[in-house]
Amino acid sequence: MSTALILVQGLVKRYRNHAVVDRIDFQVAAGECFGMLGPNGAGKTTTLRILTGLTPRDDGVIWLFGHALDPAAPEYHRRIGVVSQEDNLDDDLSVAENLVVYGRYFGLPEARIRERVEELLEFAQLVERRDHTVRSLSGGMKRRLVIARALVAEPELLILDEPTTGLDPQARHLIWQRLAALKAQGTTLFLTTHYMEEAARLCDRLMIIDQGRILAMGAPHALIAAHLEPEVVEIRPCQPPLDRESLSHLPGRLEQVGDTLYCHSADAATVMAALRGRHDLICLVRPAGLEDLFLQLTGRQLRD
Repeated sequence: MSTALILVQGLVKRYRNHAVVDRIDFQVAAGECFGMLGPNGAGKTTTLRILTGLTPRDDGVIWLFGHALDPAAPEYHRRIGVVSQEDNLDDDLSVAENLVVYGRYFGLPEARIRERVEELLEFAQLVERRDHTVRSLSGGMKRRLVIARALVAEPELLILDEPTTGLDPQARHLIWQRLAALKAQGTTLFLTTHYMEEAARLCDRLMIIDQGRILAMGAPHALIAAHLEPEVVEIRPCQPPLDRESLSHLPGRLEQVGDTLYCHSADAATVMAALRGRHDLICLVRPAGLEDLFLQLTGRQLRD
């Protein structure tokens, strides 16, 4: 049907006649990291649940590994690893036992399970914690163990739903290193995230969705170039409130959020020249990024 590892066409999921996934189309190539970004309630987790067979779709076509989606097929589950938002580990078992039980779930030979346990403890940097119970682990250790457990059967596709939410920067960076290593080994990654830096670091391509529909799709740098001016000047008053009227002459697209004015421009040097002598302001020049793109496409309204 397609050389894509994942092919989705016209995917629809409704709840009470409301489409939370509204006829979306996308494909994921083997060996790439594909990201899905969107506000809360955009349809990200529902899409992942449909791909993993946990939620039935109402319409659309899904092909995985060149075949129509069949959640009941045992081979299908062996080829896909899933990392959910929740740390659904067995708290009463040790780190190593969690991996052993999962290996048996897939029917792996005991000798291969023992090999995989050693490989994955090393991969997740949990060798010294192998005999510790899960309840004694930190949040970052638990997330690493969840990812390691999803890799027991050596899946071709790893689906991750917000894999680093709630982690400190050190733990987040370690997980990014481990995911990048998996991709380098040929594993296909499909992830959702609220961290724009995570998407920029890991994703070859991504799609931004809101209200169940795709707003943009492509390589991160290409999307930024297509939708945004290349530079942003952030302007804040030394003493609030911001005098917006005195800045209305600035060359660029102006956007005020609270007491900060964002001047999106193709030439930040010209903007800074126009601000020369304004000692009442604090100005920061930076390149446009994924967060700017995300907010422009989905808005700044708070989502529950």
